[in-house]
Amino acid sequence: MTTLAGGRIVASDGIFDGGWIRVEDGRIAALGRGVPPTPAVDLAGAWLLPGFIDLHMHGGGGFNATKSPADMAAAVAFHRRHGTTRTLVSLVTAPLDALVVQLAWVADMVEAGAGPNGHVIGAHLEGPFLSHSRCGAQNPEHLLGPDRAAFARLVAAARGTLRTVTIAPELPGALALIGDILACGAVAAIGHTDADFAEAGTAIDAGASLVTHLFNAMRPLHHREPGVIAAALAANLACEVINDGVHLHPAVTALVAQAPHRLVLITDAIEAAGVGDGDFVLGDQDVRVSDGKAVLAGTATLAGSTLTMDEALRRAVRQCGLRMEVASAAASGNPARVLGIDGECGSIAVGLAADLVVLDDQLNVRQVLSAGQRCLPDELD
Repeated sequence: MTTLAGGRIVASDGIFDGGWIRVEDGRIAALGRGVPPTPAVDLAGAWLLPGFIDLHMHGGGGFNATKSPADMAAAVAFHRRHGTTRTLVSLVTAPLDALVVQLAWVADMVEAGAGPNGHVIGAHLEGPFLSHSRCGAQNPEHLLGPDRAAFARLVAAARGTLRTVTIAPELPGALALIGDILACGAVAAIGHTDADFAEAGTAIDAGASLVTHLFNAMRPLHHREPGVIAAALAANLACEVINDGVHLHPAVTALVAQAPHRLVLITDAIEAAGVGDGDFVLGDQDVRVSDGKAVLAGTATLAGSTLTMDEALRRAVRQCGLRMEVASAAASGNPARVLGIDGECGSIAVGLAADLVVLDDQLNVRQVLSAGQRCLPDELD
């Protein structure tokens, strides 16, 4: 049993300033305000937030998640040091045989459970069923039209761990494939798409409930041709946002957050996250990073990000002006709700997993707890 006290706890029902929390057997057993009922570790006024849940991660710390199982595990571990306690590994468009192998790696990590490499909760397929005209940093040579047989093969390889699938809904056969995505228990996400407003609305009616990195790799918002962006905002869909100051202006992130339940902070991080500038790879595409901005080599096309979830949250509060409870929900509670795991994690509430992040006044990570176990060696002593 561990009790933490004297912090600013961002709980599911408000901020407990000077509150306390008791952790037993990896879960939140009790919390409250004032003097804790048992001896406690003093948080000394630090923020205590639910652990971050990243729905979109390709790598980090110098590790490419699609290179090998070891690199995948190391990338997850890198992001856990930045507060991400649960991760979806995102797989970019690749030959079908390669995706089958990579999905099996993710399944192995999910089946291994939480451990020293973090808690992987499944895979996100960012392709291959995407628009050629909006493929961004995806390799167009490997794109496929919505192919139900190919998708069935991917589902089998994932062994029940496929959680989200990005699809361009204007492609022939996309609506049938959205049905298959839902039938396998995954979330259908609209993205890398040139769909117009009506086509996006049809996909939403068919069950699509998430947008992959809203505003990026899709038809831009126009007052006479509103496209996916307006359709998603009007329907209050959950909307991924890469809040790195490169992909979106802070005012746009704040606009999405006007309906707080729809903002989902993601990293879309590549192996360059935490490394610095240089030459890297996304899938089989060469990427150049300069001043923290990743682009396909020799082009101006954005190629993922160098973001971490703690930085995304800091920017949400400082640059976008969001209240801490709104930013925290966007990093934890909202992605948990997207995946249907909000009854297990994503908030600080009695009975949920004790996945927690301690932040100082500058919103830097001081400690990370996964199922109540400390992940960093020397904080909170």
